Amino acid sequence: MALRRVRATARAGFEEATARWRRRPRPGNALNDRDLTRLRERIEACLDPRLSGVAIRNRAGEVADVVVALDRTGLDAFFTLLLESFGPRLDAVQRALDDTADVLAPIRGDRADPAGAMAAVAALREACAPRWEQLFELLCGLTGGVKLAVDLRAELLALLREHPELAPLDRDLQQVLSRLFPPGLLELRRITWNSPGSLLEKLIDYEAVHEITSWEDLKNRLDDHDRRCYAFIHPGMPDEPLIFVEVALLDAIAGDVVRLLDVSAPSGIGHEATTAIFYSISACQPGLAGVNLGDVLIKEVVADLTRDLPRLNQFATLSPLPGFRRWLDAELAKPDTTVLSAEDLETIAELTPDGATGPAALSALLAGGLTDTGPQHKALRELLIGLCVDYLLGDEPGRSRDRVANFHLTNGAQVERLNWMANATPAGLRESYGLMVNYRYDLSKIDAHHEQYVAHGHIARSSSIARIATARRKARAARAENH
Repeated sequence: MALRRVRATARAGFEEATARWRRRPRPGNALNDRDLTRLRERIEACLDPRLSGVAIRNRAGEVADVVVALDRTGLDAFFTLLLESFGPRLDAVQRALDDTADVLAPIRGDRADPAGAMAAVAALREACAPRWEQLFELLCGLTGGVKLAVDLRAELLALLREHPELAPLDRDLQQVLSRLFPPGLLELRRITWNSPGSLLEKLIDYEAVHEITSWEDLKNRLDDHDRRCYAFIHPGMPDEPLIFVEVALLDAIAGDVVRLLDVSAPSGIGHEATTAIFYSISACQPGLAGVNLGDVLIKEVVADLTRDLPRLNQFATLSPLPGFRRWLDAELAKPDTTVLSAEDLETIAELTPDGATGPAALSALLAGGLTDTGPQHKALRELLIGLCVDYLLGDEPGRSRDRVANFHLTNGAQVERLNWMANATPAGLRESYGLMVNYRYDLSKIDAHHEQYVAHGHIARSSSIARIATARRKARAARAENH
């Protein structure tokens, strides 16, 4: 009941803050020297420990009113102001260090004072805390302030590319946001065709894996018979999805996303489904980068699905390989690349009309286009799948080269299967030569796979992927030995 009241209060105040801050367009304001002086004074007032809570909140609201009206240049000046003027007070840090040293000096002797030592360490920790972190927490406490802080971090991340010196601010703002988004505070909400139109529009806007091309397409993805869609919602952002996942209910692991998304295809088997395919996971708030929500989302979705559909016994993804083509093209551009084995070179020679071989010959073959038919199809398919296994597994032990793989492997999945021409759209060919991958979540092994990957850099894989990896490792080793 307490959590419901928190959510209800947040929802009631969110519209007020939205009207105050979010609806007016940012006018492109920068900050001149006079503006910076006034903003510094307002921030100092926020952090004045002599003020009451109400007064501090009002001052924080004044700062928020200024900040939301800034353009990118103004935000750069704002963050630089925080960095230069609102870090730890070095004189206070020095005093705390001296006090701590005095208390800790006799700690091994008879005059040890454990309580005094703990108090001194606490004072040192407080002195080392940057004051900008306190400001971030004050802004988050405003009505609508959670969304404001998330948007501020998105702007900060964009600025970091040109201003890496702002990294300490980003680290602390990420920590503040991480404390605001514990799993227990998030609401898992199922999105249906009957959900509010504003929320459905956000799904269209935020879809980051497979573009939603029409309302008919969206309706197909929300079909109650054989589709599910879930999102995480925070009480401080009641009308904004944080991350959402789209699920297809099938009788086997899917290997073709075009068929999966075909609005003209007949409905699937629905409640008779044995397999849930997570075919799109989209993070909606760039400002929450590094705040891990995906692993909790998948586990809660699995729990909800199994309660509703007891026949489900298999959970997997149909995932893109966003970096595969870029990686392979870069490898083939190297005259001394070691990614090709002797068997690969023989295959390339057989596929080219003049018997040419080597990385340049393979690049030319791939540039000529890929088809799903013809006598060359099987050899080229096996070659590319083998190279993709190299790409995914990387140099073991260690992390995968693929960011989507890292997400699922960290969450306890295993590399299950590679699918040839699973996404033969122009976008899929540009991204991964049409390949897609299934990651499977074995509920009995999720924790073990997570620990093996995070702690030891071991990538869990199916027996078929393991056979390909072993064969390719031996072939490359043989080529290196012969050279």
